Amino acid sequence: MEKKGVAVVAVGGNSLIKNEKQKTIPDQYDAAVESIGHIVDMIEQGWEVVITHGNGPQVGFIHRRSELSRHELHEVPLDYCGADTQGSIGYMFTMALHNEFRKRGMDKKAVAVVTQTIVDRNDPAFQHPTKPIGSFMDEATAKERAAREGWVVVEDAGRGWRRVVASPIPRRIVEADAIHSLINAGFVVVGVGGGGIPVIETETGDITGVEAVIDKDFGSSLLATMIGADLFVISTAVEQVALNFNTPQARLVDRMTLAEARQYTAEGHFAKGSMLPKINAIVQFLEKGGRQAIITNPENIGRALREIGRASCRERV
Repeated sequence: MEKKGVAVVAVGGNSLIKNEKQKTIPDQYDAAVESIGHIVDMIEQGWEVVITHGNGPQVGFIHRRSELSRHELHEVPLDYCGADTQGSIGYMFTMALHNEFRKRGMDKKAVAVVTQTIVDRNDPAFQHPTKPIGSFMDEATAKERAAREGWVVVEDAGRGWRRVVASPIPRRIVEADAIHSLINAGFVVVGVGGGGIPVIETETGDITGVEAVIDKDFGSSLLATMIGADLFVISTAVEQVALNFNTPQARLVDRMTLAEARQYTAEGHFAKGSMLPKINAIVQFLEKGGRQAIITNPENIGRALREIGRASCRERV
């Protein structure tokens, strides 16, 4: 089997929850099995793969359980919520990989790595937190907890008050070398869940967790750069990127150059809370030496790879 190179495949945390009625752990595992099947197709074709994943809904579930039980048990800090989800989603993915490898008669092993991501303790995001987490509260409760626990709270579109935390830029993946070694040893690696557990370096060189949220796509892009990946895939809910999305002038885009990605971003084609961070993460990867990137849904990853292969053949001719 021809070796194609190393690929980082980022799977969204929302992709494990197909709808409001399918949120249970068995439901999420079934969704994981579906996504993993498409990724194993890549592995079968010769790609060495690192799978990263989002964890937004899953962190929300743990955080909500913590809130509901705080009169009986200690609350779980946000960085530990992220660590919990890296374990549980890593368990789902490695089990699904093991079972899929067995079914296909493939001699491959999978491992999940709890991953920490260093952020700058002086990142401006810590002074201007914007990422809402946790339950809605009335104004009095929100302000009382803000005074008691040092939270920043904001009113959220007339729905109530919520805590907001920082979303700092990821600077370094602590376990990147370990992930690289595992890939070189032939393992399929699951890591950088939720962009990695956010940690800062202290003045003494120790690392310590912070309550923040790292963008999964930026964390995945950073890992792809640090391990020298050839391909970065963002698996999402849509088949293709669109310009003028959700308007009568909407146009699907099959391919774009790095220059075009920058141009379309400057023209405001991509929504801030959805497609824009994905495009920015891919631009970052390509600017730092990455070769190719894909944004599509899981079932079309194979088709996108075939298109890339055909384009490469035409370029060689």
